[in-house]
Amino acid sequence: MKMKALLFSTLASALVLTGCGGGNDAATEEGGSQAGAKTIKIANYFAADHSQNVALEEVFKPMVEEQSEGRLKVEIYENNQLGDEAAFTDGVRNGTIEMVIAGMGLQANNAKIGVTEWPYLLEDYDHANEILNGPIGEEIAAEFEEFNVKPLGYTANGFRVVSADEELRTLEDFKGFRLRMPNVPIFLEVGEALGANVQALGMSEVFTALEQGVINGQENPYASLVNSSWYEVQSHVLETNHMFSPNIYLMNMNFWDSLDPELQEIVEQASEETAQYQWELAVQSDDEMKEYLTEQGLEIIVLSEEERQQFVDAMDPVYEKLFEKHDWAEELVNRIREQ
Repeated sequence: MKMKALLFSTLASALVLTGCGGGNDAATEEGGSQAGAKTIKIANYFAADHSQNVALEEVFKPMVEEQSEGRLKVEIYENNQLGDEAAFTDGVRNGTIEMVIAGMGLQANNAKIGVTEWPYLLEDYDHANEILNGPIGEEIAAEFEEFNVKPLGYTANGFRVVSADEELRTLEDFKGFRLRMPNVPIFLEVGEALGANVQALGMSEVFTALEQGVINGQENPYASLVNSSWYEVQSHVLETNHMFSPNIYLMNMNFWDSLDPELQEIVEQASEETAQYQWELAVQSDDEMKEYLTEQGLEIIVLSEEERQQFVDAMDPVYEKLFEKHDWAEELVNRIREQ
């Protein structure tokens, strides 16, 4: 995918990276020349040329390795190399993996973690950034600590759209449509509210399922649609923007506690700068991704305000259920909508 690599390379060169430089690589304790060096293995499910990994390679890794003067080494394991999201999330909790870029999958154990993914709640990237990087975001991030992880910053996966092997435009079109969604309750409920035949599959299974017609489509941000090459077996995109998906840097709490205050500060600052850089890449990439998909022959359907409102209204039963189930939910949703 030369085009995708060029895209992110172009975006990266246009932004000034602070605190980044060519440091000396540290070696691990097992096989290295520098005794006491610690390795931070970072696992994620994104393709190597996705903005998440571009940001890690161009900001986090050099910043941490240089500023720690070789006391920390960073190894990046993209594209499910250390297992799918459930596996590497378990790994960061139990300490077999030092750090991950996770979605909000832990909301299955603590619903408050996933509130920013609730349908049609965040309006645009500016609103999402303001919420996640403000007091509400801090309040939600604190919920992760019960799982033995240290939250280090939010990144932008993006607003989710529906790709399909046929034209979709109305709720009626979703009847009988086999739609892949993550195996997370809020996603499944949103898919059902759309009227789709929801299929829960892992990210690594999506391409084959699309190619073989097991599913008709999937929903994810534009970057995932392009970087995972799903567009090769799809013909249409419906720009629903029905949910915003953030990601979060999580570090094993025991590993975090093993770092001295100076190293903690280095990791924290690098996480902040990397997250902000990735956010900028994600925002800039959407238009480029749409243009690329159009060039590949996909038709992108943008809803009118009236058409979009039908989708918004279809989520009322989802919110009624959430408000009934969680006594904190309505107040928190109102705070987010008012900000």
